[in-house]
Amino acid sequence: MWPFGCRRIAVTRIPRTWWRCARSDATSSPRDVSASRYDVIVIGGGHAGTEAAAAAARVGAQALLVTHKVDTIGQMSCNPSFGGIGKGHLVREVDALDGLCARICDQSGVHYKVLNKRKGPAVWGLRAQVDRKLYKENMQKEILQTPHLTVCEASVEDLIMTAPELDRPGKCRVNGVILGDGRRVHSGSVVLTTGTFLRGMILIGLEMYPAGRMGDQPSIGLAQTLENLGFTIGRLKTGTPPRLVKDSIDFSVLEKQKADNTPVPFSFLSETVWIKSEDQLLCYLTHTNPKVNQIICENLHLNNHVRETTRGPRYCPSLESKVLRFPNRVHQLWLEPEGLDSNVIYPQGMSLTLPSEIQEELITHIRGLEKAKMVQPGYGVQYDFLDPRQLTASLESRLVQRLFFAGQINGTTGYEEAAAQGVVAGINAGLRVRNKPPFIISRTEGYIGVLIDDLTTLGTSEPYRMFTSRVEFRMSLRPDNADSRLTFRGYSEAGCVSQKRYKQASQMKAALEEGIKALKSVQFSCMKWAQLIPEAKISANRNSSCSALDMLQYQEVNMEMLARAVPESLKTFAEWRQLAERLKIEASYALHVSNQKLEIEEVRRDEALQLPEDLDYFSLNVSLSQEVREKLDSHRPQTIGALSRIPGVTPAAVVNLLRFVKTSHRRPEAIRDSPVPNC
Repeated sequence: MWPFGCRRIAVTRIPRTWWRCARSDATSSPRDVSASRYDVIVIGGGHAGTEAAAAAARVGAQALLVTHKVDTIGQMSCNPSFGGIGKGHLVREVDALDGLCARICDQSGVHYKVLNKRKGPAVWGLRAQVDRKLYKENMQKEILQTPHLTVCEASVEDLIMTAPELDRPGKCRVNGVILGDGRRVHSGSVVLTTGTFLRGMILIGLEMYPAGRMGDQPSIGLAQTLENLGFTIGRLKTGTPPRLVKDSIDFSVLEKQKADNTPVPFSFLSETVWIKSEDQLLCYLTHTNPKVNQIICENLHLNNHVRETTRGPRYCPSLESKVLRFPNRVHQLWLEPEGLDSNVIYPQGMSLTLPSEIQEELITHIRGLEKAKMVQPGYGVQYDFLDPRQLTASLESRLVQRLFFAGQINGTTGYEEAAAQGVVAGINAGLRVRNKPPFIISRTEGYIGVLIDDLTTLGTSEPYRMFTSRVEFRMSLRPDNADSRLTFRGYSEAGCVSQKRYKQASQMKAALEEGIKALKSVQFSCMKWAQLIPEAKISANRNSSCSALDMLQYQEVNMEMLARAVPESLKTFAEWRQLAERLKIEASYALHVSNQKLEIEEVRRDEALQLPEDLDYFSLNVSLSQEVREKLDSHRPQTIGALSRIPGVTPAAVVNLLRFVKTSHRRPEAIRDSPVPNC
């Protein structure tokens, strides 16, 4: 993958200065990594790879992370931010499974803000501008101090394949990797998190050259290996904006975007974030104008990336794409700092692939940027990705046993989507080598479940991005309760959650239950409540009594008010800030969640009906049209619930297959064995 020699770094809890020294001395005879066998090998040190490697180590596997440069572990290749609407949910869920990115953001952020605050807490988007340098340093420190995890600088050019396992005949199995220098490293399972490096190509104007990102070589051999194994490979594209010199921008004419006075941490383990509220950096807002649009339109003939028919991100498109689609509009551009001691500004929304000199001209026609200097031009990246319908819900390949995929290789875009897949792939790769059941997150349990189910059931023809609108049960799957949904499962079923996190989640769960019980026990008439809490718009005409929990459903009422009104019963619960906030949210959504539970149970009944993995839909003795059979064979749904979400599959087909599944549970011989491709 990358032209670097392999150097092993034995990871123990040691000062960061030690591994810097050990890495810099290639002749210090570190233990030869090729002489060892690992339970799990993770290829790639990006956001999916770091989460996968750490998760595999947390479940007890001896893990090896292979990356082209240790210095780029945790690098934020594109935007200097984490979270957002939908994406913030993913970060919280990764944290609930003891993942890394949320805690690292709380140690590295410079501007914290909750988006969508005008709407309910179920769709709030936790977001942070992050100091690139701090994030990378903190992530490297975390990875290089993780027990059971070894880091290796190397290229990976091929996979080691062996005969199939007895319980899954007909499918070959991955048994390790072949490094760029020919050395072989064996393992029980492999996780591929190669990002945009599979046959990556950078484009600026009419120039094209091979690269996975600026300054790094692409992976050619691994892409060829996947094709030879029979995987369906597609092509996607993305892009990044030019970087600007901070001192060359006139911020005085721009609209300030302030951070929240009280930053909300990403991690459940964080009481506060590392930076003081008053020390947070500002962001700024500017806009394009007709002159900018004109420059783009006049120079499209010099832009291979935009003319290329390969699909790019619909929800985070290039500025050229936005101008083409909406030629008469102006577009927002957010000027975001890259760090406390950085003189670089990231212009969010200005992804460009025009020639460098035209990018420079275009920038000077934007308000506040008239004298702006460009540090690095924007560029486009085109790369191979794997059709994710070839994966199971555990992110294991259907074609090759014990081979897992996570991140942009599965057709997603964004750090958060990559991290979410990485933690699931790492957990399952570790469980697989120990012959334990896979850890599956249903779409009724989390945004991660929706993400993976969408990918593995429907596939994608463009870079997939998570939004709250993709989720059916938004009232139940909120950022505040990710720990109660996933931490206990992660602890008991996967073993990926630490005792410290489990204990903290248990304390919060017990406190919530006790708080709700106390709130329900405090009962007064509405007239009495109106006297106790005059700030709230409580109707005194209702005859029935109401509990404190009912009062907490009023938008104006919070735990502090209730504690002043009834201090002897509720004061203790108001003093714990996080608990008070969660009690307010639980009360606000109590009725909605109660109604939604019935819908969730219905979906779970469908999800419990599993379809055989190797079902031959073409020879199945069930009334199905040829078109439906082709769709089912292409998508390979794993459950009746997933089957029902495939576009073009009729309700009649769902009913017929539902009857078949119920019958086949009683008569296993009804299921035909379908041919499976051999390696």
